[in-house]
Amino acid sequence: MSGHGALPSRAAIVATAHESIAGGSLSFAAASRLFAPQMRERAWLLYAWCRRCDDLADAQYLGHAATSETDAAERLALIREGTQAVLSGKRIGDPGFDALGVLNTELPLPRHLIDDVIAGFALDAEDWRPRSEADLLRYCYHVAGAVGCLMAVIMGVDAQDESTLDRACDLGIGFQLSNIARDVEADDRVGRCYLPLEWLCEMDIPPGQHMKPPFRSRLTVLVRRLAERAQAYEASGRAGTPKLPFRAAWAVLAAAGIYGAIGRKVAAAGDHAWDHRVRTGMIEKIGWILRAGGEAGVRQRLYGQQLRDADLWTRPRQPEGTGAVAR
Repeated sequence: MSGHGALPSRAAIVATAHESIAGGSLSFAAASRLFAPQMRERAWLLYAWCRRCDDLADAQYLGHAATSETDAAERLALIREGTQAVLSGKRIGDPGFDALGVLNTELPLPRHLIDDVIAGFALDAEDWRPRSEADLLRYCYHVAGAVGCLMAVIMGVDAQDESTLDRACDLGIGFQLSNIARDVEADDRVGRCYLPLEWLCEMDIPPGQHMKPPFRSRLTVLVRRLAERAQAYEASGRAGTPKLPFRAAWAVLAAAGIYGAIGRKVAAAGDHAWDHRVRTGMIEKIGWILRAGGEAGVRQRLYGQQLRDADLWTRPRQPEGTGAVAR
């Protein structure tokens, strides 16, 4: 994974990170434009590392063309080795990993959150499947909720502010649940299913058969359940925005609207949700951005007094004495 010759500058790494988010997620790329310049670049750097690791875990590129290759252990080792190297202060010539190194030099990140994200890549690399709803939510924490916590730190939230990090985690979980709802068919094509086994049994759907036509109406029930859960976590995540600077809150609320619309569209499409990949168009994105700007201006009145729903799944707390920054 090491490079040769002169290593790229910070500006080059940031430029590559921007290309990564532009190619990997139009929704997050649009929302990230609302950040102040330094925060925007740092968000891109974090995304670039997540995208690089995710692509390694899934043997894909920019989230596309996932395959079911068998060298999962080797790919996971590359993730761990590359991450550890850049957190130790090295540049390895891989822009996705070097992005994390640059970010951690400028804004030291809680190591336990980085490790939690890597644990999510390990689940994907190991072809893990959830048995229960709690398993599903734990997975969503590792692959998205912990990323939300890291994003909150980038936005200026104190790493010890557990209640605000819980809100950031909730938003990440909401995004991931919407993502799973949208991608049920695409995941099935590569032999994956993130619907809990207990849910499938409840609807009398044999494992591995959920995309078959006879089970479509039952699958729709489960996917609507996913979308409902996504909306609950999205709503909780919005309530963390009073702790953020205006532009950061604007970006977060825009992302919540843009990405949350995906889950709502999947639910509304019913049995036809997978006839084509659900997206939010550019006009819709602009609409959510404008709406989010208004919400950000009154976020304290809208969300400032909301208590977190006790029924929501809560992320694991860091063990005592592990508040160290990444290195």
